[in-house]
Amino acid sequence: MNYTLNKKYSSFATFLTKIQNYFSSEDSSIHKARNELKIISYENTSTVVKSFKVPNIINKIAYTFFRSSKAKKSYEYSVKIGEFTPDPIGYIEFYKYGLLNESYFVSEEFKYDFTIREPLLDADFPDKEEIFRAFARFTLELHNAGIFHDDYSPGNILIKRENDALVFKIVDINRMKFLELSEDLRAENFSKLWAHDEILEIMADEYVKHYTCSESFTKKVLHYSNKNKRVKNFKKRLKGKPVND
Repeated sequence: MNYTLNKKYSSFATFLTKIQNYFSSEDSSIHKARNELKIISYENTSTVVKSFKVPNIINKIAYTFFRSSKAKKSYEYSVKIGEFTPDPIGYIEFYKYGLLNESYFVSEEFKYDFTIREPLLDADFPDKEEIFRAFARFTLELHNAGIFHDDYSPGNILIKRENDALVFKIVDINRMKFLELSEDLRAENFSKLWAHDEILEIMADEYVKHYTCSESFTKKVLHYSNKNKRVKNFKKRLKGKPVND
């Protein structure tokens, strides 16, 4: 095995090295698709454990010899961008026949109230405009820090109400870029929200209040969003699946 433990959680060494046992003994998943997430309590701390799908043989070789595993990237990126993610605890990789087999990323649970998906989809969700404008400011903070979340989709944006403020955290961060963002990249980063144009106009309006952009920034946001929708819906049609607005 190979692992790294956050020094802040030095007492979690046994939990991390025995994570396969803890994970298999916990029945309730909060997400199960390609990867699986479970909430597991340890030393009165609620953790989120992400078990990554066992890679195919080609990726086993790649992750062993040529690039970092998704678990390692999730941990290292969480440490790197700090305040924008739930607190990282550690990651661990298990090898079989000399190749990466299983891997896990562990973080402290961020007890959020909702994701950005709910106000995007629910016409009656309270304080929607306030949330969208706060989200635009949070996105600007990410961009100004040189962070481009390559999977900036609704389920990966967690929101918690604290007193009169909204606290945002991002998850599923093993696909990220760190660079100085151009105006086009900033606009494109809103595209995976799959939001209606009028919502994106609110977000873009708030964004440009705090960042000097060209007059065409809102048009760029809408362009990239509609382009993403066309591409995704085209792929769905090819597979005979229903398309989304």
